[in-house]
Amino acid sequence: MSESTKNKSCVVIGASHAGVNFAFSLRKEGWEGTITLFDKDPEIPYHRPPLSKAYLTTDGSIEDNWLKSLESYTKNDIILRLGIAVSSINRESKHIVIEDGTVQGYDKLVIATGARPIIPSIPGIESAQNLFSLRTAANVESIREALNKSKQKRVVIIGGGYIGLEIAASLKKLNAQVTVLEREERILARVTAPEMSQFFENLHAENNVIICTKKNVTSITNKEQLNTVICADNSSYKADIIIVGVGIHVNQEIAKEAGLTIKNGIVVNASCQTNDPAIYAIGDCTFHHNPHYDRNLRLESVQNAVEQAKIAAAAICDKNPTYAVIPWFWSDQYDIKLQMVGLATGYNETLYRDEQTEEGYKFSIWYFKDETLLAVDAVNNAKAYVIGTKFIKEGKKIDKSKLISTIDFKPANLLLE
Repeated sequence: MSESTKNKSCVVIGASHAGVNFAFSLRKEGWEGTITLFDKDPEIPYHRPPLSKAYLTTDGSIEDNWLKSLESYTKNDIILRLGIAVSSINRESKHIVIEDGTVQGYDKLVIATGARPIIPSIPGIESAQNLFSLRTAANVESIREALNKSKQKRVVIIGGGYIGLEIAASLKKLNAQVTVLEREERILARVTAPEMSQFFENLHAENNVIICTKKNVTSITNKEQLNTVICADNSSYKADIIIVGVGIHVNQEIAKEAGLTIKNGIVVNASCQTNDPAIYAIGDCTFHHNPHYDRNLRLESVQNAVEQAKIAAAAICDKNPTYAVIPWFWSDQYDIKLQMVGLATGYNETLYRDEQTEEGYKFSIWYFKDETLLAVDAVNNAKAYVIGTKFIKEGKKIDKSKLISTIDFKPANLLLE
């Protein structure tokens, strides 16, 4: 580092995957000053992906899902200020104001505020009983409690994206009667190919989850503690519990009010720096440039949060890093693990590689724009995921006929000669 940071202060708004990983990375990079993490969630920072999966289906404690132990924060001299909301940022004076009016100064500020679930303005939604989103540990506790009290356990999930489908799979393990209502013509319509949508629709049908597409919810009524979800086609669904999973709002308000540049998130450069040199932003709330795909985007993924945390920490410590990673994601439903690498936006061809085994499903879908591989979706197929990642990173051309036919599935046998 070019100068001592011993008397400097770094404040982080949001003890998310991004915020926590940043704090520990900053200390590792050599920051000697104070590091303070603020978050309005009172819980010790925890992993969020298990919320819709293992944490929902077990009686485990949130402590089992902590990102770091309490001892780790103490050992690394990282101050946790939990259950505290930050109200505003004063860029001129370089301080934040927390909800009780207290002022906290900073030399560097990192915004890791993430996102929050969209609660659509459906008539009657305010009076619905046992209606939840799923973003926090408190949400999971509320869903568990409502399910335990319900006799018939009829659950309607509004939204057929990955979060809705993961919740559906988890609730089936808890013996719920689950119906998923999706507004589009197919589930996962915005994120995957029709073949993958059909696969997951079949998978859920096999597990007795009812999936209904082209269902635009227009109102919700409640009578004697029982909800009725009504759609535009006049179909209706009884629900003891309703879970909404229709997308997210970026938590960008505090940044916008401070005058930071906003475009589908907080705009950052390759070092995760905003238009204010003293302020950085990381994770789900950022709108950043991906050099591999040469376009600006906002990603909702743990991988992106962790990578940007490392980049921002190194940048603050004058290491001059740049963000250049291939996005990857995953989803667990029943005994299926879906691994996704790359971004399929703009594809004009998909190839299906079938590797069915006696153990069950094993296949992959490869997304191309002409001869360029953009993305791979791999079901119970880590090898396809790894090979796909390699080809996307290196930009090498694949012989498409070999991709779908070769038995000896390895990179050298797939290259276009």
